[in-house]
Amino acid sequence: MTLPDSTVFAAVLADPRVYVVIGIAFITGFVRGFSGFGSALIYIPLTSAVFDPKLAAATFVIMDLITAFPFLRAVGPRAAWREVLPIAIAAAIGVQFGTQILRFADPVNLRWGVCVFVAMIVVVLASGWRYRNNPTLWLTFAVGLIAGVIGGAAQISGPPVIIYWLGGMHPPDVLRANFLWYFTLFNVAATITYAWYGLITAQALAIVVLITPVCMVGMWLGGKLFPYASERTYRRIAYAIVAFSAIAGLPLWDSLR
Repeated sequence: MTLPDSTVFAAVLADPRVYVVIGIAFITGFVRGFSGFGSALIYIPLTSAVFDPKLAAATFVIMDLITAFPFLRAVGPRAAWREVLPIAIAAAIGVQFGTQILRFADPVNLRWGVCVFVAMIVVVLASGWRYRNNPTLWLTFAVGLIAGVIGGAAQISGPPVIIYWLGGMHPPDVLRANFLWYFTLFNVAATITYAWYGLITAQALAIVVLITPVCMVGMWLGGKLFPYASERTYRRIAYAIVAFSAIAGLPLWDSLR
C-alpha cells in the first residue's frame, strides 16, 4: 500500500469523474444519516459505474470505517457480543473468498451482479420480510460467511445480517450497536485483506481523503432532517434512492456516457 503524494492528488483532482464520486459520497452520507442504512447500496453501484468495482470497494470500505469511529464509544456497551463476534469472525473468513471474486471477476459482469443483488435487497427490505426463527450458532456463522463473501466482492455485507437480526427480539438500541460493531469489525478485516492484495492504491486513498469529509457532512445533514419525517416516509425515500442507484449503475447505460 502506497500513500498518495502531491502528484497522485493532482492527477485525481484533474479527473472529472472524481467530482461525480464526491457527489455520490454526499448522497450516500445523507441517506445514511437520514435512514440509518443504505450507504453501500447507493455508493457501490454508482461508483462502480463511474470508475470500476475495485476502486469503488476500496474507497468505500475505508470511508465507512472512518465515519463509524465517532459512534463506537457511545454504543459499545449495548452490543450483544455473543451474536456480534461469531458473525463478524465468519464474515472475516468470507471476505477472503469475496476478495478473490473482486480481483479476478470481469468488472462488467461484477457490476451486473451488484446491481441485480441491490435491486433484490430493496424488494426484500421493502416487503418487510424478516427471518423469524430462533438463531443458532451455525446459522449465525453461515449468515456471516455469506455476508463476508458478498462484502469482499462488492462491499455489500450488510443485507444478509440486517435481514437476519431484524427478526430477533433485541430493542432498537441493541440492534444499532450490533450493526455498527459488526460493520466496523468487518471493515477492519476487509481493509487488511484489500491492502494485502494491493487493492488499496494511492489513487484510492487520495479519493478517500476527498470524499470522507463530504460524506460526513451528508450524514450530519441527513441526521438533522430525520426528526421531521415519519418512519414510512424516510424508508420510502431511502428505498427510492437505492433503487435508482441500482438502475443507474447498470452497464446497460455505458454507451450513453
